[in-house]
Amino acid sequence: MSPSRAKRRELELDDAELARVREAVRRAEQRTAGEIVTYVVGACDDYPEATWRAAVIGGLVGLLAAAGAHDLIGAWGGPLSLWAALPATGGAALAAALARVPAIRRSLVSPEDLDRRVGARAEAAFLEEEVFATRGRSGILLFLALFEHRAIVLGDAGINRAVEPERWKTIVEGLVSGIREGRAVDALVHAVEACGRLLEEHGVELEPGDVDELSNVPRVRDE
Repeated sequence: MSPSRAKRRELELDDAELARVREAVRRAEQRTAGEIVTYVVGACDDYPEATWRAAVIGGLVGLLAAAGAHDLIGAWGGPLSLWAALPATGGAALAAALARVPAIRRSLVSPEDLDRRVGARAEAAFLEEEVFATRGRSGILLFLALFEHRAIVLGDAGINRAVEPERWKTIVEGLVSGIREGRAVDALVHAVEACGRLLEEHGVELEPGDVDELSNVPRVRDE
């Protein structure tokens, strides 16, 4: 089972939840020229290396346990080489199965790898949804990666000129807390509202003839 499949249930937002996020985006965009795109992904990668790492660890544990039993209590007489393969293989298989559990699988991937793959997926989403395609370069992507417990805010050139990157830190922290606590939708709504307030504070104001250039509907993907 891939991490994205493990998160599929969490991705099944109902109509009411989708409407809450869409309405929050609409309200925020009524007060500012920012064009907010919300994007939720189950997992940014399948992380196959996690399965192999688990299998290696499990195999070693099984082998060491068998060797210990052989040396200490004389269990399973005969040469170690004849029967050690079974505990090692069983340990590897069990650990590989446990690696399907999201929390365990996540622990088998380095934080640096998680950050790198989430960053790459967020950049791909920015291009995929054409967040750059606004006349004032005022698009903003709020990106949530559920499996990885990560969130990223990416602003287009017009936003980055007005808002320093570090000002998004509090919004990102709120999104990450929401993912970890199982309330991603609530966190996303609050993040959209906070984003609108921040843009107002930094003078990203509505211009005459302003139109809604990017859809307010949340984008939800398995991977």
